[in-house]
Amino acid sequence: MKFLRKWLASLAGHSVSLVAHTVTAVRGIWDGVEPGPIQRVYFANHTSNADTVLIWTVLPPRLRKQTRPVAAADYWLTSPLRRFFGKDVFNTVLIDRRREERTEDPVKQMVAALDEGSSLIIFPEGKRNSGDTKLLPFKTGLYHLAKARPKVDLVPVWIENLNRVMPKGEIIPLPLLCTVRFGAPVHLAEGDDKEAFLARASDALLALSNGEDIK
Repeated sequence: MKFLRKWLASLAGHSVSLVAHTVTAVRGIWDGVEPGPIQRVYFANHTSNADTVLIWTVLPPRLRKQTRPVAAADYWLTSPLRRFFGKDVFNTVLIDRRREERTEDPVKQMVAALDEGSSLIIFPEGKRNSGDTKLLPFKTGLYHLAKARPKVDLVPVWIENLNRVMPKGEIIPLPLLCTVRFGAPVHLAEGDDKEAFLARASDALLALSNGEDIK
């Protein structure tokens, strides 16, 4: 049974990647970093529920296996199908967003995943951006990760056009071209406080939206 579930998860993962490529013809552009087998935290802009899928799709297969998205448990555990994709296909680090009721600290969950050797995909805005501004203010999780594991590369990732492929509230995607651009790693610098670090990380991500690269 375990082997069958693993086989089904692998098949589902290949299917997801194929659909993403078919609908968006997505390209991964590695501007400031190479797609090497290095532990990283990929932090990206968030405009669609399919953001995770697109980043995961453009990662080389060897990197997909070691990379875990960080996402809300209340989204991925609402049905057996979502649970299967969240847990078995993407191996998601599931975060309980109910502050008063959760029993695990989200930062500790992410640090534990890093300590197990995984890379992570996170969305520091904390929620989907409606599009009024390019980026919402970052939550503090990225700073706490950088402080807890300062040697891990924090790689900015800009997802372009996906909000038009899958607008909020729609279930049928529009076939439009998308890109996923990876920038140079960011690290916590000596003397950085929380506000300074998050501003620098946000600037690195915004620079990618203009086709630039802050190093």
